[in-house]
Amino acid sequence: MQARTLSPSRGWAWIVEGFLLWKRNPALITFLVFGYWFCLLVIAAVPLVGQVLMSLTMPALSLGIYNGCKAVAEKRKVGPEVLISGFRQNLPEQVKIGGLYLAGTFAVLGLTALVDGGILAELMLGRRKLDEATAEDPMLLPSLLVGTLGSTPLMMAYWFAPLLAGWGRLPAAKAMFFSFVACWRNWRAFLAYGIGLMLAVMVPGLLITLLGLISPILSTLPAIALPLIFIPVVFTSFYANATDVFGQISPETPAADEPA
Repeated sequence: MQARTLSPSRGWAWIVEGFLLWKRNPALITFLVFGYWFCLLVIAAVPLVGQVLMSLTMPALSLGIYNGCKAVAEKRKVGPEVLISGFRQNLPEQVKIGGLYLAGTFAVLGLTALVDGGILAELMLGRRKLDEATAEDPMLLPSLLVGTLGSTPLMMAYWFAPLLAGWGRLPAAKAMFFSFVACWRNWRAFLAYGIGLMLAVMVPGLLITLLGLISPILSTLPAIALPLIFIPVVFTSFYANATDVFGQISPETPAADEPA
């Protein structure tokens, strides 16, 4: 699976292309994205095993969003049921990707525990609240740095993996390897992409704040609309960067009951 090496300017373009894709069918894509989060919250609420199940099902659910984006890009009609379509695309490897990502997450938290005695791990696992004493702990900042350094390669390995496993039929480990390599080759484009996403939040947020100083009522509608637009556009930009980096990722011959 060959990954292209793109110019940094493509990182900005992914956001624009994601927005244009969202505009083609905002109702469907918005439903898929928030339906994805709702499903994860419900799964995570399962006693004892919820967090594990959430990690194992996350790749297949995210693939459902990509299937929806692909259908919109190809001007095909699909319904909300496309959200669960990823469970019909190489599911065993999708589950393995979720398991590897979960194991990697615990490994990173273990490294941070060596620095801060487990403070950050307890915060991330919901076993500790971020009170004033915790926030002022001198070891929290170094722990956050270790966590960031450790989680970055893990996120790089996960970024394209569900697509490569689902559409490209790659094994989990191979999909994560190619995902890491693709992100590494395009780190400049991803840096521009990250900066662009921050600006896409900060600039409208600043305008909403200024509007709120003039009239809190007038600022209410854009304050509600911003996340309803921005979050789905982030997901459609994921689709944009995946197809830009890898081109055609579709499997050779999709099964009859699977989205093309």
